[in-house]
Amino acid sequence: MEYTVVINGKPQGPYSLAQLKDLEIKPNTFIRKPGMDDYKEAHAIPELRELLGFKYQKTAPQYFAAFDQRLLASVIDHFIIFGIYSVIILCSFVFIEGKDQRIMAFLIPFPSIFAFKLLYGSIAESSTAQATIGKKLLNIKVTDLEGSRVSFGRSLARNLSKIFSVIPVFFGYLYSFLNKKNQCWHDIAADSLVIKDRLI
Repeated sequence: MEYTVVINGKPQGPYSLAQLKDLEIKPNTFIRKPGMDDYKEAHAIPELRELLGFKYQKTAPQYFAAFDQRLLASVIDHFIIFGIYSVIILCSFVFIEGKDQRIMAFLIPFPSIFAFKLLYGSIAESSTAQATIGKKLLNIKVTDLEGSRVSFGRSLARNLSKIFSVIPVFFGYLYSFLNKKNQCWHDIAADSLVIKDRLI
């Protein structure tokens, strides 16, 4: 395993785990290893905490996902769910004859898309990934106010509260432009954040 270390603002290395002992690594030194999308502080990497005797320090996240990132992630999620829904309905047409019956078969279950998105979003955002497929693709995730994983209950409350962000006229979503942490109303209601990876 090789590690790249940010020293005096510049990435240096790679270093082996043993070589890191000889460097002046501090808990907030940025380090990256293969498989990581971005740099992390040393205290956030389990084997470095064990090697160097650091304690994990919970810090409030400072990198908040922008509205356009969140919107695109939501569009991706809805597109995927709608695609799955369409395939299921088209398969059902094998057993349904008549144009009117097929139209009704497509429209009547349509609200289930939003119910599925609610359940899927709540489960995915409270999982270890802390994100739906759309959020994963954009490297953003849902956290509590300290950057930790949220429970299923809080995630469900957050997703249910989106109704308040939609009414009136999506102002709850637009409120993110007036909030320093880019929080929409449903984020505030659930004491949650949507953050992005730290960039060097």
